[in-house]
Amino acid sequence: MPLTYRYRKLAAEFRAKARQEERPGLRLDLDRLARSYLRLAEQAEKNERNDVAYETPPAWQDDDIPIAPR
Repeated sequence: MPLTYRYRKLAAEFRAKARQEERPGLRLDLDRLARSYLRLAEQAEKNERNDVAYETPPAWQDDDIPIAPR
């Protein structure tokens, strides 16, 4: 199951719980959680569109370390 789907599902669940909650503080917290999961879903969609490959940089040797001037 893609992350985007999971995040949107959790957002919907928290939004539904917020609507049923009578305590204003908890309702606000649940709504904030729902919005946070929606932002995570949006970020996951952006990440899926990016085609970035990470390459491990070569190991440094003692000769490669720059020395700061005094």
